[in-house]
Amino acid sequence: MFSSGFGETLVWSNAHESTMTPIQNFMTSDHRYCDTFFTLTESHVAAGHWSAAQATFVRFQALVLQHFCAEEQVLFPAFEEQTGMRTGPTQVMRSEHIQLRALMDAALVALQAQDDDDYSGHAETLLIMLQQHNTKEENVLYPMCDQLLGPQAAAVSQQLANRIPPITETTP
Repeated sequence: MFSSGFGETLVWSNAHESTMTPIQNFMTSDHRYCDTFFTLTESHVAAGHWSAAQATFVRFQALVLQHFCAEEQVLFPAFEEQTGMRTGPTQVMRSEHIQLRALMDAALVALQAQDDDDYSGHAETLLIMLQQHNTKEENVLYPMCDQLLGPQAAAVSQQLANRIPPITETTP
């Protein structure tokens, strides 16, 4: 459990414990951790707590970008080197990362302007795209990585853990 810093207490297990070495488990746990901040942002917007919403969204965005960087700099190159596929699933994920970055930027601008309608539109699109994106990674790409990387999967998982630090914060 940790305090959001805005009066809420969130229940969350440490997604990055050393016992979680398979890529699929580690990265899926990080998706869920990021999701908690998006959900909390939505709660703040609904309550009209704009400064809390902005702060929480900034943390959400930072965590998602950290996750994207780990994938783009560690996981995707390892997969591409092992399989020789450079125009397959990792290319699709990179393309979606570009779209998701733009949506997060637009949502943040709307939050800063305290524009409920604009934020809601961007947030709804972001939510749908993130759900679809994460489903593809969790059900297709990550299991493929675990399987195809074989003995290298543990080393890649450790490299990912080095880029996505353990959850130690008490506030977002």
